[in-house]
Amino acid sequence: MPRRRSSSSTGNPTGGSTAPRNRTPQPVRVRRRTVGDFVKAFLAFLALMVLLVGVPLALAMQFGWPLPHGVPSLDWLQQEITVQTFLNILSVVVWLAWAQFTACVLVEMKAALSGVGVPGRVPGAGPSQLLARQLVAALLLVGATAASFTPGLSQLGHGLEGNQKGTVAVAQQTPGGLFGQQREQAADTAAAVAEQAAGAAAQAEAKQGDTKYYRIQPPEGRHHDSLWEIAQRHLGDGRRYKEIYALNKDRVQPDGSRLSEASLIRPGWIMEMPADAHGGELVEMPDGAPDVSEQVRQQIHDYARTGDQAQGGGDQAQGGHQQDGRSHASVPAQRQHQDHGGGTADTATTPATSSSGRSFGLPEALLGAPLLAAGLLAALGHRRRQALWQSALGAVGGRRGMEPPTPTGDALDVRDALLVGADPEGVRRLDRSLRGLAAALAAESRPLPVVYAAWLTGGDLHLQLAQPAGKPPAPWQTGQDETFWVLGHADAERYEDADTAAPFPGLVSLGTMDDSRLLLNLEAVPGIVSLSGRAADRAAVFASVAAELATDGWSDRMTVTLVGFGQDLTPLAPNRLRHLDGIEALLETMEAETRQRRGALGAAGHDSVLTGRTGPAQHTRWAPHLVLLAAQPSPEEALRLAELASGASRLGIGYLVGTDSAELPGAAWEMEITGEGRLLAPLLGLELDAQMLPSAEQQAVVELFVEADPENGPDGPAPTPPFLVDITEQGRPAVYARLVGPYEIIGLDTPDDERSALLHEALALLLLHREGVHPRVLSSALWPRGVTDDVRDALVERLRSWLGTDPDGTPRLRTDDTGRLTLAKSVVSDLDVLRSLYHEATQGKGADSRAVRGRLLTDALVVVRGPLLADRPEGRYRWLTHEIVDAQLPLIVADIGLALSSFHLEKDRADKAIEALDAALRTAPADERLWNELLRATHATGDTARLQALAADLVGRAGARGLPPRTEALLDELLPPWRTAVAAAG
Repeated sequence: MPRRRSSSSTGNPTGGSTAPRNRTPQPVRVRRRTVGDFVKAFLAFLALMVLLVGVPLALAMQFGWPLPHGVPSLDWLQQEITVQTFLNILSVVVWLAWAQFTACVLVEMKAALSGVGVPGRVPGAGPSQLLARQLVAALLLVGATAASFTPGLSQLGHGLEGNQKGTVAVAQQTPGGLFGQQREQAADTAAAVAEQAAGAAAQAEAKQGDTKYYRIQPPEGRHHDSLWEIAQRHLGDGRRYKEIYALNKDRVQPDGSRLSEASLIRPGWIMEMPADAHGGELVEMPDGAPDVSEQVRQQIHDYARTGDQAQGGGDQAQGGHQQDGRSHASVPAQRQHQDHGGGTADTATTPATSSSGRSFGLPEALLGAPLLAAGLLAALGHRRRQALWQSALGAVGGRRGMEPPTPTGDALDVRDALLVGADPEGVRRLDRSLRGLAAALAAESRPLPVVYAAWLTGGDLHLQLAQPAGKPPAPWQTGQDETFWVLGHADAERYEDADTAAPFPGLVSLGTMDDSRLLLNLEAVPGIVSLSGRAADRAAVFASVAAELATDGWSDRMTVTLVGFGQDLTPLAPNRLRHLDGIEALLETMEAETRQRRGALGAAGHDSVLTGRTGPAQHTRWAPHLVLLAAQPSPEEALRLAELASGASRLGIGYLVGTDSAELPGAAWEMEITGEGRLLAPLLGLELDAQMLPSAEQQAVVELFVEADPENGPDGPAPTPPFLVDITEQGRPAVYARLVGPYEIIGLDTPDDERSALLHEALALLLLHREGVHPRVLSSALWPRGVTDDVRDALVERLRSWLGTDPDGTPRLRTDDTGRLTLAKSVVSDLDVLRSLYHEATQGKGADSRAVRGRLLTDALVVVRGPLLADRPEGRYRWLTHEIVDAQLPLIVADIGLALSSFHLEKDRADKAIEALDAALRTAPADERLWNELLRATHATGDTARLQALAADLVGRAGARGLPPRTEALLDELLPPWRTAVAAAG
């Protein structure tokens, strides 16, 4: 197809523009009032009515007025004390408590309505005033007027919706070529929006009032103010600290310094707050001016004069726009604000990185690739579990042992980066949303639309269609035009697993633009996608694409052919990735497959693979085949590729080809990767921060997979020796945590505050990783939705204080040379003891002494009290899904039970063997080896009825699946008539 030309991706399309730099208005994200907010407000109102009105009415009706009607006399003191006397005294106490609570409500109500200062403290009313504060806050949260929740520049969002035509709004919000918009429309839009932005900015500069400010409070005891806690108190969500940071970044503070990092704030600083901020510590200018000192008023006045740049950046950080009072998110626009020199002013911020591409000591490439990291982490966990099972079953001769190799060096950093960067919930939500859409369309007998790309923006999913496909099925909605289908975050959470084929498995992440992540559907591109740039930069992009396609969670079967690179990447997914040596071999392979697919589509009566992914044939064919060619093809090879790719999109075949020059014959879409990591596609209107997997990180990822490969034989990586503890009486630990079963801690006082659960969870994570835990891994495990460094560091200090010190004065929580947190050897878990006992019984003293082995195995089985962290609360310890300890523990317990059973059967103690197996089955109920050994031990008792009962129990447990073949064969040997007996009993 003919290729369009464009002079520049950033040039001025109109030939000149008067729009000021960085003045394009960005929609403002306003927190919606949910049904839950109104329910809370209603319940708070009821509670206040009961406490303020109901209590005194009940007291007056039951006991009357609490005070005496006359002056008490001496005779009153000589009266007999009766039950009624005590009830009267009690009623007076309740009256006093009611009066105190009423005072608290009045104080909190005044402070909340005035919005100035800290609420006064009612003497002796700590819990009572806290309750009053929460009830008043819940009531006023939805009682405020709509204007009080609307930021100062929110009129821009309304203006765009009301004054611009639909096509103009679309062009303003989406990249041009990729989304079917003409560049002329984009130019007109840019001029219109710039003019409107200039007018709105002038109005905003002229308007000095109705702005809320917060003054950083000095520390109280060990408590220090933080942006997270300020956002939690005054915005209702600590994660909104970024909005406060964006409003105040780099503005001059009263002491002459500037806010440069969100975690570094000082007492006395002034913070401009989003307009929906609420609470008694805020000052709203000018209305709140009389209620603060002259000095503070002057500081706020001076600080407000520095707010021009905050208005240009703060509103951009919030995203979304309003329409009819509701918050709407849309696909973010590429920022193409031209200055007089024709350059691009990109105000997007990125995490602090060093020249080596590392952030917080971890590889930045994986920290910023949540979908890629989640896929790699899931695939690595699956590989390690396979290795564990094969090791336990003896299927692989040299991999005996329950401890997989512990990564070191770059591999350890990459593993930590995967744990920190991964977004498994995002992958799950994307997969369910796409499959749910396919199922809904199939139910309506509608075909799948052709999807060119998907954008993930603030939890919302935007699908860009090649052409309009009608109204989307609910809960999907039409976006800014008919080629956009949008699914909100809340609607996506309603989807469950759907038994349907993956509709768009060719989606793969290319990068981010203004906090929106682009996934391009390589399978749907009408031709070749070319990638130019330096060889090393292209290789990093190709490696990222290959790794994500190999491990993503939103596809089923797929073939990814790598040419010119990636031979070492095949261990990531040997069944999905394949490597070819040269372009000629690729052409021969793809010519044959193209003919085969065309014939299969014709025979099936389908016009494209999308038709074949719905209906009866959805699980049997039409898996995509994506070709990643990093080598430069010759002109003749490029023409043959272009011919193959001309109709490949309907066949489910996609091509990404690297080229040394900016042009490739037959390329439908052209992209370029720059040395700064920017992915440019001028004809598509794209300029992304590219997702890349540099060579060092690629090698470390491959190392993790190779070391976890269950096919590694005796020459492969040796099992890591477990963390061994002294199991003698002299080795009694200072702190002993019981993790195998209900969570208990011996040797420490129970924390008496609300942070106890966090401290316990942090300690459990450290106990399961004796090699050390990176602080970023700790924070991502405890706060998977994000947290600031100061909050995390405060928790670490509390944990260090809680654990205390050893007798020599060294803290039990330490930091090693790599910055990772480690525990002293005096802090031990029962899992450490269990591993040590098993190791000593099988490889230590028990290996040479039968009596010692039996005693050690018995002691080990006594330690086991149930599954790992059996009483863990729902919603916590989600990081265990990334661990293999849940798979390790049952295998270790099963091995101990089997060894102890064999130990007893050698001496014909069948009942003892059965007792040991029953104990192991409580922790490893699904282990077939334990059930088979239990059958043998029961047979050894000579009790046929008992054996028949056990066989019937096993059949009942198996259900419709039936017994495993080995168990059936064993029953045929031990109890030939078992089938008849079970059928008669059933």
